[in-house]
Amino acid sequence: MFDRETLAEQAILVHVFFPQESACEDLHELQMLVSSAGVAELAVVSCSRSSIDARLFIGSGKAQEVAQQVTDLAATVVIFNHALSPAQTRNLERVLQCRVIDRTTLILDIFAQRARSYEGKLQVELAQLKHLASRLIRGFDNERQKGGIGLRGPGETQLETDRRLLRDRIAALNLKLEKVGKQREQGRKARQRAEIPVVSLVGYTNAGKSTLFNRLTQSEVYAADQLFATLDPTLRQVRLADFGQLIFADTVGFIRHLPHDLVAAFKSTLQESREADLQLHVIDVADPRIDDNMKQVQKVLQEIDADDLPQLCVYNKIDLLQQSSRIEYDQTGMPVAVYLSAQSGEGLELLAQAIVTLLSDSYQRLNLAVPTDAAQWRARLHEMGAVQQEQFDEQGICLLQIALAKPQWERLLKQSDGLLQNFIVST
Repeated sequence: MFDRETLAEQAILVHVFFPQESACEDLHELQMLVSSAGVAELAVVSCSRSSIDARLFIGSGKAQEVAQQVTDLAATVVIFNHALSPAQTRNLERVLQCRVIDRTTLILDIFAQRARSYEGKLQVELAQLKHLASRLIRGFDNERQKGGIGLRGPGETQLETDRRLLRDRIAALNLKLEKVGKQREQGRKARQRAEIPVVSLVGYTNAGKSTLFNRLTQSEVYAADQLFATLDPTLRQVRLADFGQLIFADTVGFIRHLPHDLVAAFKSTLQESREADLQLHVIDVADPRIDDNMKQVQKVLQEIDADDLPQLCVYNKIDLLQQSSRIEYDQTGMPVAVYLSAQSGEGLELLAQAIVTLLSDSYQRLNLAVPTDAAQWRARLHEMGAVQQEQFDEQGICLLQIALAKPQWERLLKQSDGLLQNFIVST
């Protein structure tokens, strides 16, 4: 939605310290966002205020200081680490004589750069248009369209025309996303019918979710030390030792004050987190804002109704603190946290162990003796990825160790008219 040419590469950052915790933002995070957007930081202007100035957000005196910086450094964009109202943005641009964008606009632009899939591009455009609709303005005279013969009358202002076009485009995008959402839902239901557990990776942006996902699934999902490196969701089916088949889902990273329009637009994508059997909450253990980051993730999960699912905390980047990998358990002996390094691979076996423990209640483990005349059922179990060990005795009977979801086993029993029950040696 944004013209990449108009988002200048030379920026002055503005950060305001407020006493209210709800209005606080992190300056370092703004600098990371700016870097992730491919914008060069020229200078940072900061100040403290007890409240927001209704007209210029930072007050007229500080606005003049920023204007002087714009002139001295030849900056062409000023980025505020806060949400600005349309009127504040308009007033600031008149004073500063350059383009002004706020934190929400910056995040939306980064998402626009990162989107790769058809669904992701639709979601980002929808969020941008909804954000733009509340900020649509025209020149002072708000000229009306020129009339002609048969077209006399008050006419329609250009602003009204733009708003109507925006409404039409938003409606069209909603229809397209609804169709894509139905296709995604069909895939989700197919996985549910197969009774394959889904493990979703959630967490604050740049916590290392994609690096961990690549380690767990032997994939090559793009991962980088930047905010929102991964935007489009990725699912991979893998076979976990001593367990069986499961699906890992890598999702978009969260951030404090994530724009509401983005959460709404990405609702179908975030559904992967809501429908998971287990959430891996990936946490950057070396981040000084670790507690606040965890709260922000839980806040977004609550917003999408995904905060009541089983969750395992995965404290990543222990190598930066020179810690050792370990598992923490609760009073019942169930794992609640794993400390590891996705970059080096240290602790991955402990994570696999914790996942198996948390999901094992839903799995059936059996030893079968399958005779030669039932080879089709042996092939079926291999096809399902349920076979963990296999050997043959002297009579040619196949001895299998299998692990699969209980509903899968019950469905196989029904399909075989109970024949498989006769093959059970032990559980």
